Amino acid sequence: MQIGNLQVHNFLALGPMAGVTDWAFRTICAQLGAGVTVTEMVSSRALVYKDKKSAALLRKNEGSLCGAQIFGNDPDIMAEGARLALEISGCDFLDINMGCPMPKIANNGDGCGLMRTPELAEQIVKAVTKAVDVPVTVKCRLGWDKGSINVLDFAKRMEDSGAALLTVHGRTRSMLYSGVADWDMIAKVKQELSVPVIANGDIVDGQSAVRCRNWTKADGFMIGRATFGNPWVFDEIKAYFEGREFTPPTTEERIASAIGLVSAIVDLKGEDRGIREARGRAAHFIRGMRGSAEIRAALNSSTSLQEFKSILENYI
Repeated sequence: MQIGNLQVHNFLALGPMAGVTDWAFRTICAQLGAGVTVTEMVSSRALVYKDKKSAALLRKNEGSLCGAQIFGNDPDIMAEGARLALEISGCDFLDINMGCPMPKIANNGDGCGLMRTPELAEQIVKAVTKAVDVPVTVKCRLGWDKGSINVLDFAKRMEDSGAALLTVHGRTRSMLYSGVADWDMIAKVKQELSVPVIANGDIVDGQSAVRCRNWTKADGFMIGRATFGNPWVFDEIKAYFEGREFTPPTTEERIASAIGLVSAIVDLKGEDRGIREARGRAAHFIRGMRGSAEIRAALNSSTSLQEFKSILENYI
């Protein structure tokens, strides 16, 4: 599959998620079968104003095609933010977030808020595609709420404005992450567009990925919350498509990945901040294990990387 001038051989994509898809987690997912990864969303305005914390989110991972995702609602600032994001990261493509449903983003006219102003969204895509020389992609939802589902018109506008690919989450902004993703609407978008369409929403394993492919005829799949503590989901889906048996990770492998993730976060952010941020992340990896509640409690009181490692290693 082509995204602009990029050849994509594996379009199982890790969905960008704030506070989750940092460089450390993206690297693990790429190692375990994600063919495409996208950074956490970064404010275009923050990049233009030289915010160092925002720039740090754009570190490109190896092992997959990697896109830099930005958000904002001013065409000129988005264009300059896109140029800076690529200059900082060296990423393979630029993704525009038009799907974030969180109130502090969407209510400000950013993220999914742009689906209420499609003419402005068109201006943004045109400005960004003119400013950069890599493919520009767009991630959106079905619309603001069930009374204003406009994804068919919106997606066509994005394609006509220069977007090389659309990722569609099959929920409205008002649904957040509740209810059931509407794959019928994703199928309709796929029928309308000539650029690739990626399906997002309720793809959690091999069976659901195959059902989504048959249902939507989408060109690829983006997996988000199903990766929490389970980066092996990419290999599981690949195995299902390839007709081979998938071997679930052992307890030792789950613990090793948790330790690897926490160590990388500490390297990135320092021990004090890294440990605080990593507690919840590591808890996902031990979910469902015998005695996981006790382990979580111990991790939540740990204050050093060595203590963190010891708790997990002693569990094995």
